[in-house]
Amino acid sequence: MFPSRRSDFLAVLGLMVLAAWPGWGAEGVKPDASSSSAVLERFIANQAEVPAWPLETMEIEASLPKLHQTGRLRAIRRLLPWGHPDYEVLEIAGDATVKKQVIARYISADERAADLPVSTVAMTPANYRFHYTGTVADGDGLAYTFRVVPRKKREGLINGVLWLDSATGAIVRLSGYLAKSPSIFLKRVNVTRDNELHNGTIAARITHVSIETRLVGRAQLVIVERPAADEMAAHSAASEGQ
Repeated sequence: MFPSRRSDFLAVLGLMVLAAWPGWGAEGVKPDASSSSAVLERFIANQAEVPAWPLETMEIEASLPKLHQTGRLRAIRRLLPWGHPDYEVLEIAGDATVKKQVIARYISADERAADLPVSTVAMTPANYRFHYTGTVADGDGLAYTFRVVPRKKREGLINGVLWLDSATGAIVRLSGYLAKSPSIFLKRVNVTRDNELHNGTIAARITHVSIETRLVGRAQLVIVERPAADEMAAHSAASEGQ
């Protein structure tokens, strides 16, 4: 089955500041390089000012298609005063291999990520090269698209495409693959994170992860996260699966 050491599986997935590539053919508006530069600068400048959700609900659907096995988790995630995540599991069900080797390892990776310097994985010019590629329609507005290429092949960095809301500079989508595989047992890790925005604020995050392993084929996860105002709201939303 999967390698036994935690660091040999989903060790960097918790670093996602976030499986399919966005459609390049969706670009339809003539590029505006000056406006795109201003939006990118705003995004980079605001990264440090966007706090993590102190309380959120989380749903994970996971599967090993080759083994025809699935699993799911519903939980409440809290950030403790020193920045480490704490999980209250409300429901976990499915096949044992998926629960232990996919879902549990994702949670372990998230906990491990709290110990790593944010500066080493942040989407800044120190870590990435940004190449403007155009615009895409995003609901009633537009998003600027950038090709993002890591300056170094380092753990936790993504080679892919970034969509930024043209009005606020907030991330609409980040899609690509990990620049460095965390293990020789993994051939490729693809990630797509879509953010649902409400008045320029992220109201939900939906993350799709597809891991090509050398032992059991593909492992897939879909993680849905939403902020909660307080404990009562979190328990109510999680119980209703919202």
